[in-house]
Amino acid sequence: MGDMLSTHLDDARRQHIAEKTEKILTEFLRFYEDQYGVALFNSMRHEIEATGVPQAQLLWRKVPLDERIIFSGNLFQYQEDNKKWRNRFSLVPHNYGLVLYENKVAYERQVPPRAIINSAGYKILTSLDQYLELVGNSLPGTTSKSGTTPILKCPTQFPLILWHPSARHYYFCMMTEAEQDKWQAALQDCIRHCNNGIPEDSKVEGPAFTDAIRMYRQSKELYGTWEMLCGNEVQILSNLVMEELVPELKAELAPRLKGKPQERQRQWIQISDAVYRMVYEQAQARFEAVLSRLQQARPAMEAVIRTDMDQIITSKEHLANKIRAFILPKAEVCVRNHVQPYIPSILEALMVPTSQGFTEVRDVFFKEVTDMNLNIINEGGIDKLGEYMEKLSQLAFHPLKMQSCYEKMEPLRLDGLQQRFDVSSTSVFKQRAQIHMREQMDNAVYTFETLLHQELGKGPTKEELCKSIQRILERVLKKYDYDSSSVRKRFFREALLQITIPFLLKKLAPTCKSELPRFQELIFEDFAKFILVENTYEEVVLQTVMKDIMQAVKEAAVQRKHNLYRDSMVMHNSDPNLHLLAEGVPIDWGEEYGGGGDSGGDGSSDSPRPDAPEVATLTEKRRRAKQVVSVVQDEELGLPSDSSPEPLSPASLDSVTELRGMLAQDLRAESPPLAGPLPNGAPAQESPQPVTDSEASMSPSSPLQHLSPGKALDLESPKPSDQETGEQMSNPSDRPPIHTTTENSAGVQTEF
Repeated sequence: MGDMLSTHLDDARRQHIAEKTEKILTEFLRFYEDQYGVALFNSMRHEIEATGVPQAQLLWRKVPLDERIIFSGNLFQYQEDNKKWRNRFSLVPHNYGLVLYENKVAYERQVPPRAIINSAGYKILTSLDQYLELVGNSLPGTTSKSGTTPILKCPTQFPLILWHPSARHYYFCMMTEAEQDKWQAALQDCIRHCNNGIPEDSKVEGPAFTDAIRMYRQSKELYGTWEMLCGNEVQILSNLVMEELVPELKAELAPRLKGKPQERQRQWIQISDAVYRMVYEQAQARFEAVLSRLQQARPAMEAVIRTDMDQIITSKEHLANKIRAFILPKAEVCVRNHVQPYIPSILEALMVPTSQGFTEVRDVFFKEVTDMNLNIINEGGIDKLGEYMEKLSQLAFHPLKMQSCYEKMEPLRLDGLQQRFDVSSTSVFKQRAQIHMREQMDNAVYTFETLLHQELGKGPTKEELCKSIQRILERVLKKYDYDSSSVRKRFFREALLQITIPFLLKKLAPTCKSELPRFQELIFEDFAKFILVENTYEEVVLQTVMKDIMQAVKEAAVQRKHNLYRDSMVMHNSDPNLHLLAEGVPIDWGEEYGGGGDSGGDGSSDSPRPDAPEVATLTEKRRRAKQVVSVVQDEELGLPSDSSPEPLSPASLDSVTELRGMLAQDLRAESPPLAGPLPNGAPAQESPQPVTDSEASMSPSSPLQHLSPGKALDLESPKPSDQETGEQMSNPSDRPPIHTTTENSAGVQTEF
């Protein structure tokens, strides 16, 4: 591979790539520096002028659930260096970076992992046909003829392939379809959260970066949504550079690639990955240098804004009025003829799958709490409460239990409208709605935890506890209905703007954009860092369509479509003191109510207490065992393809499954913490490690350990109440930011 790369990526070509990358980065970073001042001004103005926003009824976690393993198990990975499949022990930590170890023994001994994969920008493919089609399309003229050897052979019928348009591809396979489904759900969770790599609580750097990306692409006449706006800033910037580099590289290198079609495809994948790594390193160095310079200049900029806030606002309003007088007649005609007639259709297309997903979240939450209540009645009572609540607290992060909610978004289509409004893909809306679902599920669970913990302070009996659980559940569901309505309405408004604004800007560009420079003279030089003509122009365009969007969403709420509440409704069952409960120390259910043996709910027991070392050992084991899903089995079977790369026949698959069923033993994986925090970035190179004969061969996954259902449920989730509720207004500064797993730390980062 090294010879091939050195041939096609010699020093001269690498120098050309570096120069082209530098040119693109310099042009983009000029936009970023301009947008940084505007974002800083907008952030400070919002802090001063912000009006009330609807107060959420549910609580949110101020201390995130760290030190947990989202998913762990075994899968088979294809090694490109020796073209063999190897069993790997794999896990997904709380920051959603897929970590691959040599085997489970290496993980337990804290041996450094072979690879850490940041999956931002990747797609999951579940068949070789899908993969071969994408690979064939990526390099014209290399589509393999039927009957020829494909670029990759999978030894089972259940592959999972992580495909990226520029970076390295990863190949995995499982032994059964059930295992494939579990890993697909877990990896899709990784992609969803890694794609959301820019923290939402970044009020200056985040908006400045995304606005700069949009402005840069619009300067290239590229409007509409961009599918590769995913990952952290450096990953997005690398995607931006590759978008311009790849066509040029294909034109130059494709005719020079030698060999059969599948060999040329393999060469192109390696070349593209090598170029992506070069671009990533260069983009990272340049972006961090510019960001550091801007952050050093920030205090001086803030001082100017505080001193001249009123003058800056007056100057901007004067500019906006002049621009509005110029473009308003044209913009209103464009909105009336090309946008307004389609808003109801777009809104309906968004509302149906989104509302179904939020309803499914409600149903899953109701079922889990009801099952727990039945288990308390039929089995352990309060003694088992700690165990049940630890599992419930992680419900929002359970990729399999949440999968039925996420799947509701998959039918989202904008048929006939997607091409009209230049929406390259609906995936950005699907993933955003799915993240909202996860947040609302966690808020509902956390609110339930907090209220139940308060109730337990009264020392209830088992019967009283069960009645309290049912009462708290109904109380939380009412709050969930209100909050889910508010979240969905906000999501619909943002999605409609994201679809229509680029379309309007593109329509107005031929007649309006060339006239914008003449408005520059209306901005005082001292305020030029905080007021930009282009941004003010976009705000005026947004205002022309915003009233139609607000009206459409309001009408849907008035008609109670999909259980949306009106903005004027008042929450009769509001809890003004509920948020005070969230100010205490985070609840550790395992420590407080773990119990065991004959110990009662109050923690008293006649049995002798273990000495200090034993207590420390038990605590360490409990902490290590905090896993959302553990699907590890111990068995002696490896891949049936170790001796032959040919796919298995159905008969051999049946025999393997039969043997696996005889040998499998479910084990709960103990999960010591990773050796160090996982940084956010692009996929790491695998660290070379020798393969020993004692390598553990573990099956890819095993059935989940579910709670005992107790009595058969003959209950239905209570339907959303028709009682009118409303929204209390509060200052947003009083509300801490919602924490998500991609915002808790630096995220998943690996170095090239």
